[in-house]
Amino acid sequence: MAEAQTIPGGSNTSGSIAVAAESTTATRMSAPPSFDVADFPVPHGREEEWRFTPLDRLKGLHDGSAQASGGIKIDVSAPDGVTVEAVGRDDERVGRAGKPVDRVAAQAFSSFEKASVISVPKDAVLTDPVRVSLHGEGGVSYGHTVFDVGAFAEVVIVIDHTGDAVRSANVEFVLGDGAKVTVVSVQDWDDTAVHCSQHNALVGRDATFKSVVVTFGGDVVRLNPRVTYAGPGGEAELYGLYFTDAGQHQEHRLLVDHDTPNCRSNVAYKGALQGEDAHAVWIGDVLIQADAVGTDTYELNRNLVLTDGSRVDSVPNLEIETGEIVGAGHASATGRFEDEQLFYLMARGISEQEARRLVVRGFFAELVQQVGLPDVEERLLAKIEAELEASVS
Repeated sequence: MAEAQTIPGGSNTSGSIAVAAESTTATRMSAPPSFDVADFPVPHGREEEWRFTPLDRLKGLHDGSAQASGGIKIDVSAPDGVTVEAVGRDDERVGRAGKPVDRVAAQAFSSFEKASVISVPKDAVLTDPVRVSLHGEGGVSYGHTVFDVGAFAEVVIVIDHTGDAVRSANVEFVLGDGAKVTVVSVQDWDDTAVHCSQHNALVGRDATFKSVVVTFGGDVVRLNPRVTYAGPGGEAELYGLYFTDAGQHQEHRLLVDHDTPNCRSNVAYKGALQGEDAHAVWIGDVLIQADAVGTDTYELNRNLVLTDGSRVDSVPNLEIETGEIVGAGHASATGRFEDEQLFYLMARGISEQEARRLVVRGFFAELVQQVGLPDVEERLLAKIEAELEASVS
């Protein structure tokens, strides 16, 4: 596999299969963040943030022509003590974690009827997860959800997307000081679905935020996880797993904005691709602002291409405005099965087909283990197995 790494003061690029590049303008966008859709021009595909996205397959989410028609069923299962409210756009808890950064996210903010605010009280240590299930039944829908987690609370949140839908939504995670939050977002849509979503996390002082994003289904899925810090000592871990099939476009665009001293972040996304015109895009932006002394950050993206006809664009960006940091780096690697790995397994009597399965399972194993919920882990492993069956059949 080709690989690129960066440490402060150094630069290099990689890749004949992947596009791995660096930028001194990691947060370059066509318009500044805003809640008003009118502040964003209609994208044409030449903009930096849209150049990889097939706009003609977004079903009008990007130009305002997608009119809400319902068609999504939402169920929330929460332990005792957790409250679920439907609030208006003017509620003070809505928008605290960050503004929309593109026209689709702004359109979602302007179009939802009621936002859902799911609150975990301070000091609560929940032994059961909060589960949010969204099942598409056709049609266009917009949404906004806020997870408001009190100081020193601990919670696991599972957001599960299934069915068929054209869906655009903003999701906020607001962590009080010392809180510990794990979020598992599963995109297991039908093959015809379109899903765009911006995830904003505001991490409080000494709080810990872990995100695990898993993407399997959908015709087009475009996610924007973003992290900022509300106080020193915050930690963010962003993990991702995606399996891109023929014709699918799966795009993950991350930003970790280190604007506060003595915070840490770690990013690790892995993907596998198979089939004609399977296209995966990973953009990893890390910005270390001048005031963010003591920052420690690293980001990694690895991709495994299983068949001909697939394409990966992997773009890690690291921008550093202060030299007083603990460490910073990134790596991007894309390649096919390594002959040595297959030879090692086959030399021990394992068939080539089973050897390939073992390699892919091992490739994803450490990310699946980050979920921490046996039922979800078993489901993901079964889904990976089903994808592998398709690749070798």
